[in-house]
Amino acid sequence: MRFIADFHIHSHYSRATSKEMNIVSLTKWSQMKGINVVGTGDFTHPRWFEELREKLEPAEPGLYKLKKEYEADIQKEVPPSCRVPMRFICSVEISTIYKKNDKVRKVHSLLLAPSLENAARINAELQKIGNLKADGRPILGLDTKKLLEIVLDVSEENFFIPAHIWTPHFSVFGSQSGFDTLEECFEELTSKVTVIETGLSSDPAMNWRIGELDNLAIISNSDAHSAGKLGREANVFNTELNYKSITDAMRGKKPELEYTIEFYPEEGKYHLDGHRDCGTRMEPKETKEKNFLCPKCGKKVTVGVAHRVEALANYEEGRKPEGARPFKHIIPLPEIIAEVVGTGVASKKVQAVYMEMLQKIGNDFYILLDAPLEKIKAGAGEKIAEAIQRMREGRVYIEGGYDGEYGKVHIWGEGEKKAPQRGLF
Repeated sequence: MRFIADFHIHSHYSRATSKEMNIVSLTKWSQMKGINVVGTGDFTHPRWFEELREKLEPAEPGLYKLKKEYEADIQKEVPPSCRVPMRFICSVEISTIYKKNDKVRKVHSLLLAPSLENAARINAELQKIGNLKADGRPILGLDTKKLLEIVLDVSEENFFIPAHIWTPHFSVFGSQSGFDTLEECFEELTSKVTVIETGLSSDPAMNWRIGELDNLAIISNSDAHSAGKLGREANVFNTELNYKSITDAMRGKKPELEYTIEFYPEEGKYHLDGHRDCGTRMEPKETKEKNFLCPKCGKKVTVGVAHRVEALANYEEGRKPEGARPFKHIIPLPEIIAEVVGTGVASKKVQAVYMEMLQKIGNDFYILLDAPLEKIKAGAGEKIAEAIQRMREGRVYIEGGYDGEYGKVHIWGEGEKKAPQRGLF
């Protein structure tokens, strides 16, 4: 069966997350988004782990579902057109900070486990090393290679993924605290790493420039801290719905992982170089010309993902390895609606139009990727249909993000005359 999965999220026990990041709300929002499998996130946190055990029950092998007594509370909030079976897979992001080869390293890793029992065994090992109670994403003074070793020693079924591999401050290739190769990080265990996560500031095409990644699967996830951000990046599978089939499909270039759904990387908050305090956004060439210094204050700029990819790339832009999976860029549906109606994304108007579209047309991803334009036009109006067509064709205008500041993607450029759509529905 074909389904969409988003493995990397955070619970309400992680810093800077919404209270809605609870199991009941995640079940509701995943259905509205069109996501069939979502990570639990944060399974190392003791209180969140208790909540998982309390509210989830086994479904297909290695997957879980919300217990019926909790599901009844939210099903009435899910439009009938969006109601589908929704599953959870055990996941957590771990932050490791340590010194290696005379340099401080800060690397984030995503772990998947085939059961809550297996997750409990990982927790038992990791609590010997650091405090798992302090945050949903624990920070451990542990070599990332040793983390991989611990995870595989608990069970070979556990799945290890270097997270958002280009993020400057917290990733395996990060410009501020990462490595230049996977082998430098994982040494003799490098062959055990079979999948990498793009992160919001890169897409597969950028990763295709790195020959070391050719035989690895590339996946994308939302890293959501609020329910509305679920699925801003995700993965489309066509396989049996169980843990083994999902993890098998992510090894190498197996066709059961059909394609990834991508944020425009320029919209990621670390795509370009820059200095947020001064509002300075710089392309890699300009950064080099300025000797990596902010032209306004003279301080060092944060080197972004585009620059870092350029520095490590051994292939030119436009290269596509044999067997590489396709991908599709999207703009989140609320952002499209906001541009059409001329209000902020968080406005009541945008939320009302969004829910009306889900009720009339179908789930979020169906609208963005698959719904016929005539159906969207009939259900939401000509301007929204035109905006979605432009997104599907890649006819967008982008201001790149930098130094923690998200970029902006617009459907219509400054020189295009566009009247906001009135009288929706």
